[in-house]
Amino acid sequence: MQVYRRRVDRDGSSLVRAITTWGGGCAVRRRSLVSGAAVGLGLVGAGVVGVRAGGGPSEAGERSGAGVDTAAAWVLGATQPESRVGVLVLDRGRPGEEVGRAVRALAGNVRSAGEVDTAVRFGVGVSLFEGDRARAPRQLKLMPSFAGDLLDPAQLHGDLLVRVAGEDAAAVRKAVAEVKAVAVKAGWVVRWAIDGFRADNRVEEGRGLARNPFSFTEGFGNPVTEREVADRALVGEGQGEPEWAVGGSYQVVRVIRFATELWDKDSVDEQERIMGRRRDGRWLDGTSVGEEPNFSADPKGRRTPLDSHVRLATPDRRNPPPLVRRSYSYDRGDGDTGIIFNCFQRDLAEGFEAVQKRLEGEALAKYVLTTGGGYFFVPPPGDAWLAALAKNSYRNEFSAQESISQWRAPA
Repeated sequence: MQVYRRRVDRDGSSLVRAITTWGGGCAVRRRSLVSGAAVGLGLVGAGVVGVRAGGGPSEAGERSGAGVDTAAAWVLGATQPESRVGVLVLDRGRPGEEVGRAVRALAGNVRSAGEVDTAVRFGVGVSLFEGDRARAPRQLKLMPSFAGDLLDPAQLHGDLLVRVAGEDAAAVRKAVAEVKAVAVKAGWVVRWAIDGFRADNRVEEGRGLARNPFSFTEGFGNPVTEREVADRALVGEGQGEPEWAVGGSYQVVRVIRFATELWDKDSVDEQERIMGRRRDGRWLDGTSVGEEPNFSADPKGRRTPLDSHVRLATPDRRNPPPLVRRSYSYDRGDGDTGIIFNCFQRDLAEGFEAVQKRLEGEALAKYVLTTGGGYFFVPPPGDAWLAALAKNSYRNEFSAQESISQWRAPA
């Protein structure tokens, strides 16, 4: 984690801020040193950070003194995720406006108010690269519908994801409201939004754990160190990605509604067999939480059912899927409760999509329903992503003018 002290001029006066880089893209985490004051965020970077395929630091990262730990923290946040989150997904509201200019205007004016830390991170959708797929992360696309999904177009996809997180619920709500106001003023439209929380949020043996609405503790499958996080989640050199995207991460967001009333009718023993582990994380075959069970020693599923969630998701616990989870619970009232599932990976096909396909036919399916979400790409530190969007805008504008010129030319 890198901490910077920075002087910001506002209305002719100087305010001193402590700014901690701890987000994605141009996002920052900050604590105001002047009570009640809020200032526009500049594009704060952490130096040049990159990763090689496999997670090691690139030459650029080594030269700058930064490595994969810095990049992992920047993209994914702390080992212990913040306990509160607000998600806004925005679309550009001004047809014809340059993409790069629109995003930079928003990113440069996002505000964080009050004395409680909040973190703001960005994720870009594939729609921001219309007309110039060559500059887009190569796997970025619209999230498809998987078996059992019932996706609501009103809470699906989007140009830009803005994630505000912190420990104080009121501070997060206030920051989300300010981000929304800034976005609307800058010509953006809120496509969909949702708030979340992590019950019993804590760290055990290096893993961020929380309790979901089904009363199960989750997070045991995540890696312990930031280097392991980087190995699973950060795009590396040699993957065929645009240069600006190296060190970033593919983010999957899924709004999953839980049928808690139906779930609560089952016994705890049945619930644990459906999940494939005890509520507190212990394994059904007696293996301790810190060890990985050998499912091959139980080929008929007598101890851990073959259709249990954890067994289908990760049939070989010694070779976990290359992704990192960062999920939050939500409660919108009237029985609409569930999780805002988030996972980050360097490769969508090898990460989330491989797991999701294995989960088809799981026993848990009748208790959960995915209603929204999307695929996004969290940029690495710095503002190269903004430059990429600006170049994309220029190319789109040039192509449009060229097409008009050709259309008007005499036959």
